[in-house]
Amino acid sequence: MRRPRPGGNVMVGPPASVKAARGRRANTDQFSRRLAAIVFIDIVGYSILMAQHETATYARWMTLLHEIIHPELARHRGSFIKSTGDGLLAEFPSALDALNWARQTQRAVTQAPGTTAAQGNDDPPPPISLRIAVHLGDVFTDASNDIYGDGVNVAARLQEFAAPGGIVLSEAVHDLVRGHLAFPAHDLGLLHLKNFEHPVRAFMVNPLATTQTAPTLQGQHAIPSIAVLPLQNLSGDPSEGYFCEGIVEDIVSSLAGLRDILVISRGSTLGLARQNADLREIGRALGVRYVLTGSVRRSPTRVRVSVQLADAVTGSGIWAHTADALLHDLFDQQDHVVEAIVAGIAPHIRRYELRRALRKHPESFTAYDLTLQAIELINLLDRATFERARDLLKRAIDEDPLFALPRAWAAHWHGINIGQGWSTDRAADIASAVEMSQRAIGLDRDNAFALAVHAHLRAYLFHDYATALAGFERALASCPNSAFAWCLSAATLSYVGRAEDAVRNLERGLRLSPFDPELYYYYNIGAWARYALGAYEDALKWARMSATENPRFTANFRVMAAIQHALGQTEAARNTTAEMLRLEPDFSLARYLATRQPFRDPAVSDRFIAVLRDLDLPP
Repeated sequence: MRRPRPGGNVMVGPPASVKAARGRRANTDQFSRRLAAIVFIDIVGYSILMAQHETATYARWMTLLHEIIHPELARHRGSFIKSTGDGLLAEFPSALDALNWARQTQRAVTQAPGTTAAQGNDDPPPPISLRIAVHLGDVFTDASNDIYGDGVNVAARLQEFAAPGGIVLSEAVHDLVRGHLAFPAHDLGLLHLKNFEHPVRAFMVNPLATTQTAPTLQGQHAIPSIAVLPLQNLSGDPSEGYFCEGIVEDIVSSLAGLRDILVISRGSTLGLARQNADLREIGRALGVRYVLTGSVRRSPTRVRVSVQLADAVTGSGIWAHTADALLHDLFDQQDHVVEAIVAGIAPHIRRYELRRALRKHPESFTAYDLTLQAIELINLLDRATFERARDLLKRAIDEDPLFALPRAWAAHWHGINIGQGWSTDRAADIASAVEMSQRAIGLDRDNAFALAVHAHLRAYLFHDYATALAGFERALASCPNSAFAWCLSAATLSYVGRAEDAVRNLERGLRLSPFDPELYYYYNIGAWARYALGAYEDALKWARMSATENPRFTANFRVMAAIQHALGQTEAARNTTAEMLRLEPDFSLARYLATRQPFRDPAVSDRFIAVLRDLDLPP
């Protein structure tokens, strides 16, 4: 259970009737033990509600407590134990009493009228959704009438698996009340509860019976959110059931490290695992924009994992992928399957979000929309529109000053502006790049993109390679699935003479994001790394791949010319430098060597500089 925010709530006692019931239950012994039906209530998205509507949320919760929850406790012979700030703990003499109370409470909370007038506020009160768990077990009580024991802990953990507006029953409770259920409960299977050695079987009661939803962050950036539903095991082999769970856990963990996508915890989706519900209902229930579903099916020699990414608002499919794992090393291949799935999810969501943003009216843009549009313009590398990307990022920062992503991209913009030779005030651009990257990290210390941008700037603009490599280590520790951090780290590694490490890091990054809009950038890094390695034929292939992705990236023409010269293709090298000068007419060899020549390793830098001088570039 989450702890209440300091100063955000007070401990709320029950009305007199419930106090009397609790008094009758009290034991004069220091400790006593008994069997009880234990109930935990949790407010869905409590921290978000308090952050956005602190006073209104508190008033609404107090109203529900005093007008619904406590009266129903008395009506169903329940005893209030304590408030947890964002919920409460109660007990009942029977499982049926607890179930009837839970159902009536959820129904009444759903139908409860607003309390706007009582609050004296013109804004409507925030909706509150509850999760309720019921468990049967032994409890201990002390002189303060608090209760303890594994039964209490099981109930606390089970509520995490309830959908908003839903009720989760442990198997012990379900066995006693199944004859009193209007509809069969949905079997959630064996749930692995945190800090419990053995799994607990549980059942969901009417998880989609209401329209209650989980609150979502309402910041100006409004980043996209996704729920990863449990994969269906179509093979019937229990060992593959564990494989299914592991795939989902790893997908959720991988996405959680990407700071521009909000992923719902696995526990929040388990209550909807075995439903044939419409994805739009699931999206509303969980408060997400995207839903990932899928299945695992056995073939004679392998297990096939199929996933589908859908828009939970429209129900339309966005992307689908199938990955195979050999039966004899099923779990060894789990990482590769997850990597392939995550590599498709994030870029397709961003592309879909960009299309949505471009269809919006200008007055409805959020900071996230503006950032996506700026990224699109940055990656075009069209000098006529490049300045507009900076303006969009400034608007995004003004819309949401606490959003790290537009500041990190603004720092990246300044770095590219310098690298393209477009900067009219290099010192000012450097200062802005550093300020923006540092501010982004200050806003979000675990943002791998911001950390990687800052590290790359330290290497490229200041030749501070030690600080850069430490920064990349921090970025990858924060998010091991950041393709951007892996690829940019390869650039710095190639600068300092660790070309083989650079190639490995780049390949890892490209596996993580094979559809990335910055492929031209990553392919170019591949060309630099292989040039440093002396693998010129391979380096030329990567330079050409970069030019195919984006023929306006001037850094690529410099390394391509050096590679062609090394291969004896002198005329081709001169044609390449001519194209570079067309894109960067103010290029000066002396200025470039003094500021932007990246290699620290003398063996590589001397070779590179000699080639540039041999190509008769403007002094």
